[in-house]
Amino acid sequence: MTVSTRQESDLLGNRDIPADAYYGIQTLRAFENFPISGVRLHQFAPFIRAFATVKKAAAITNHKVGVLDEKIKDAICAACDDLIADKYHDQFIIDMFQGGAGTSTNMNVNEVIANRALEIMGHNKGEYQYLHPNNHVNLSQSTNDSYPTALKLALDHYCERLLAKMDILLESFLNKKQALGDRLKMGRTHLQDAVPMTAGQEFNAFATMIKAEKKRIEQVRELLYEINMGATAIGTGINAPSNYPETCAEVLRQLTGKPYYTSDDLVQATQDTSVYVALSGNLRLLATRLSKIANDIRLQSSGPRAGLGQYRIPQMQPGSSIMPGKVNPVIPEVVNQACFHVMGIDHTIAMASEAGQLQLNVFEPVMAFNLFTGLSMMGNICETFATRCIDGIEMNEDYCRQQVLSNIGLVTALNPHLGYEVSTRIAKKAQESGGSVYNIVLEEKLLDQSTLDEIISPENMVYPLLKNKA
Repeated sequence: MTVSTRQESDLLGNRDIPADAYYGIQTLRAFENFPISGVRLHQFAPFIRAFATVKKAAAITNHKVGVLDEKIKDAICAACDDLIADKYHDQFIIDMFQGGAGTSTNMNVNEVIANRALEIMGHNKGEYQYLHPNNHVNLSQSTNDSYPTALKLALDHYCERLLAKMDILLESFLNKKQALGDRLKMGRTHLQDAVPMTAGQEFNAFATMIKAEKKRIEQVRELLYEINMGATAIGTGINAPSNYPETCAEVLRQLTGKPYYTSDDLVQATQDTSVYVALSGNLRLLATRLSKIANDIRLQSSGPRAGLGQYRIPQMQPGSSIMPGKVNPVIPEVVNQACFHVMGIDHTIAMASEAGQLQLNVFEPVMAFNLFTGLSMMGNICETFATRCIDGIEMNEDYCRQQVLSNIGLVTALNPHLGYEVSTRIAKKAQESGGSVYNIVLEEKLLDQSTLDEIISPENMVYPLLKNKA
């Protein structure tokens, strides 16, 4: 079967391009050069939409400053609107891993926009004498300012999505805190029995962790609004009109409703990728805390008969191909694994940022891939953890309360009333006899039952600071 083609040329010669393709010769070369990860640009729709928004802003700006014809500007904007509406995304065929500091991605965008704009103007694809990928779509730009600007627009989208998913998990923890309230359980340190607490306190602590990470991500998100459009190749602004940077930032603000602004130092902004390191670092903090919480849930739901058995988590699927009736904590386990991956991503991004040389960091593509992946994955994990695990957790209340009453750690609450020496003797006797502290105190008539019950009441045992303040 013969495939209809058109011929395009570049610095290296001529190539046949499928006639119906919106991409061009530079995209084809990048497709052939980088069969690396198998993860294609079209798999990150927010990045394509962000790039189209940047190119639309550039076209409007170029017209405003008097270097782009209105008819060409309108055609480019219409083509960009198509991409923003998720059309023609299958034409973004190149691998996310690529040499060239993102030039292949930029040219894939330029070529698709150019050929779609040519169609809108009534011309054939490839008739670049009417509207050119470099001369018109890339006018007053370089990959080195358009790529990081598009990256920041896309990251803002991914951050917004993650924050919304974190809210789902936060609400789950707060709802569980409310539902379990003052139900007593043993707290543990060093994996050993410590002193009593409530399940509400435990889940409130988890919620506090998520609140803190939300705040950090919101703070670093603000840094994404600093852009370097108009910096062109290295920040000196060569080939861009003098009023281009501020005008382009203003247009981006109008198109997105977000507070984008031009960096005070475009040379610095073009080479410095520290914002990606900061964002990745906050992702790592979130992953660290989520993994810790998943560990706690998994440990405390261990059993069901020979483990801690304090909580029952939802049963999601059969757990073994050989042991009938076994159900595993698959949701906490997948939370752990996603968090491990994000921690590794952070190391990759730090290395990529540090390895940038002189006036440009050429490793932004691997940072982009990993940040998109990490932000998306952590959002998915937050929602999955909330809806498939936390929301359905139940507490083995009677069992947990009995653990508290029979636990030697209970003697800590008696220490202010009986003294350290007596409390130590009671603890030792309970340990040796297997009896409970509660019963030994009553048997030795060290305290009457009403006084003892008052001492070990939830209000006195797990909220002493609140009582003291009152």
